[in-house]
Amino acid sequence: MGALRFFLIVFAVWLGCGPAMAERRVALVIGNSAYKNVARLTNPANDATLVGGMFKKAGFDAVDVRLDLNVAEMRRALRDFGDKTRDAEVAVIYYAGHGIELDGTNYLIPTDATLERDSDVLDETIALDRALFAVDPAKQLRLIILDACRDNPFAKTMKRTIASRAIGRGLAKIEPTSPNTMIAFAAKAGSTASDGDSRNSPFAAALVERLPTPGLDLGKAFRFVRDDVLKNTGNKQEPYVYGSLGG
Repeated sequence: MGALRFFLIVFAVWLGCGPAMAERRVALVIGNSAYKNVARLTNPANDATLVGGMFKKAGFDAVDVRLDLNVAEMRRALRDFGDKTRDAEVAVIYYAGHGIELDGTNYLIPTDATLERDSDVLDETIALDRALFAVDPAKQLRLIILDACRDNPFAKTMKRTIASRAIGRGLAKIEPTSPNTMIAFAAKAGSTASDGDSRNSPFAAALVERLPTPGLDLGKAFRFVRDDVLKNTGNKQEPYVYGSLGG
């Protein structure tokens, strides 16, 4: 079964429009709001709760919603989730919080990070590759959704140990090497995302509006998400999807 058709059936089942399925679907949802060394983010915990509720309503077999994780807790959550993906057809990770790009590599920032120097990124954050490793065993679809492109206060105060070391604005472009793997950014590479003026970010609100639409394939759903976010941010924020699906 092609990955796009598979996900189409998944969405139909979410709304009670299809038969029961034997395929196992698992999701890990992380929202980091309560940062200890920079200002608190308003929406990530709300966004994670909203998106986690969407997956639960969809009938996913396992949905782990985790809020305000430190570095040890994030590592443990990804390790435990990797165990669940070994017998899953669909594996999804949603992360809301701060992220950073260093020399072309993307990292997710736990709540206890200090990041006084650029070299601290290697010790105090979680590489996006670690999340890809966690979803990789899934047999049909591997999806990572990142609402992590916010304007990063750590980058503004971080000391450079090497003057030429590049710390980007937003996250860096990534091309997944595994088949049937997609990574969705809240804002395209090199740009930042907005928390918005309401309880949820424009990106999270668009996700829960568009993804459960019956009969809509995944690629088109994310195009509608893109259109919604552009409209609601006055064309200031453009979500982007990297990777591709077969079928």
